[in-house]
Amino acid sequence: MIPQNEAELAEILASAKAPLNIQGGGTRGFAVAGDTLSTSGLTGIELYEPGSLTLVAKAGTTIAEIETLLDDEGQRLAFEPMDSRGLLATTGAPTIGGAFAANASGPRRIQGGAARDHLLGVRFVDGVGGIIKNGGRVMKNVTGYDLVKLMAGAHGTLGVLTEVSLKVLPKPEAAGTISVSVVDLSAAVAAMSVALGSPYDVSGASYDPAAGLAHVRVEGFAQSVQYRSGQLAQELARFGAVEEQIGAHELWQDIRDVAGFHGQAGDVWRISVKPSDAVVLAPALQAEALQFDWGGGLIWALMPEGSDLRARMGQTGVQGHATLVRSSQKIRAKLGQFAPQPAPLDVISKGLRQQFDPNGVLNSGLMG
Repeated sequence: MIPQNEAELAEILASAKAPLNIQGGGTRGFAVAGDTLSTSGLTGIELYEPGSLTLVAKAGTTIAEIETLLDDEGQRLAFEPMDSRGLLATTGAPTIGGAFAANASGPRRIQGGAARDHLLGVRFVDGVGGIIKNGGRVMKNVTGYDLVKLMAGAHGTLGVLTEVSLKVLPKPEAAGTISVSVVDLSAAVAAMSVALGSPYDVSGASYDPAAGLAHVRVEGFAQSVQYRSGQLAQELARFGAVEEQIGAHELWQDIRDVAGFHGQAGDVWRISVKPSDAVVLAPALQAEALQFDWGGGLIWALMPEGSDLRARMGQTGVQGHATLVRSSQKIRAKLGQFAPQPAPLDVISKGLRQQFDPNGVLNSGLMG
């Protein structure tokens, strides 16, 4: 089912008698039981005001279309939404609604915040066909209950997004990357922590254990980037050999999309922890490959098929969240895609789903 407008979508949900699999561009692999309901027919940019740094688009509008428009004005989506197609071997095109439904946030999250922090307003249809609007089209608005933030990261379980309003930011004049050869994860986390604690406005901090390199990114005016890169290179030299690069866009795109895992057999997990806990957790996972982002706070783990990563994580005492991003349907059914929530939070989550989707038709069972 591919409704072409909000009214058609509302009719479908109002008459739904069984669970539906809600999708945007179908690139993220969060498939659940039921007929597929796609927002890919809801396309178009409704409003773009470069001077106000705001954009309004229908949920099925592709990220590529939006980025092309922004690039012409020297602007960008600052939250760097991931393109999951290579990692998940999916097709289709990532959509702006899908990016916000998944709260998809790339390496720049440590500086600019998550996707939800750039969302100003939403229109969506709830599980009984009700059309709801919340938020606005400007950066300063007061709207009572903040459903905007609630919808970001809900993966379509509370409503189907039809329109999003968001803030965009200027594209920097230049970018620089400082790569440091480090002996192990402990040294990498220490180096990244020094960079993130510096006054040099770091916009990316990642570690590739296969290459033995910690990468740090700075962005801004060319002279500023040159100065800050030089200062960081001096400060990080105590951790190992340092190399400075200008640009390195493809490197950060590969980090964003976890390119090192593309085409590799096994399950893929996404883990969020305190950066200092990564040093304790990583060896206990017994992973086939690892990638670290957000200064060590985001861990991508390539695991042998069927491995219960959450059980191994629990044995370390490390607190965090582990999401099963790629696996077979059988393993997903056994382990669950998302970690079980603490009892008090689970009560709140179920209460919200009961209010917005009393018939249980929106991605039923996806998040517990």
